[in-house]
Amino acid sequence: MGMSVTISTAESSDAEKILKLQYLCYQSEAELYGDYSIEPLTQTLEDLRAELSGGCVLVARLGEEVVGSVRGAVDDDGTARIGKLIVHPRLQRHGLGGRLLHALEDRLAAEAEAKRYRLFTGHRSEVNLRMYRKLGYEQVGVAEPVTRRLSLVTMEKSAETAGYAATA
Repeated sequence: MGMSVTISTAESSDAEKILKLQYLCYQSEAELYGDYSIEPLTQTLEDLRAELSGGCVLVARLGEEVVGSVRGAVDDDGTARIGKLIVHPRLQRHGLGGRLLHALEDRLAAEAEAKRYRLFTGHRSEVNLRMYRKLGYEQVGVAEPVTRRLSLVTMEKSAETAGYAATA
């Protein structure tokens, strides 16, 4: 009947597809905050290629089409910084964002020994906040103002809570 969505490591040839999808996905966030100069809408292809080579970037594919992506890297202190979780609008609210996030957490725990996972989202992004809470993330600290209209909420969960802690 239909094709299934697969999740894999992004390739350098995916950069332009990811950037186009990112631009599409962040339109609603820009509208919500009345700010079309947010970083995901102004990121260059060169910057994205640097992220591809410097961290872990996963893509979700439906056939050959890139329909989702997420990025992350682990700091020296074991904190996995996760960013730009995106899913094509027509596939949102079907669990694909959670699948991408879990796949990235698994990868960062196995390959980079992540001890905790940290991400952020806008303070008015209720759908995102609800999803992250459902996936075990909790707000840490206060929302950090970025502009007059936008504050970022930092959320975190431990690898132990996520079930990824190394066993002795």
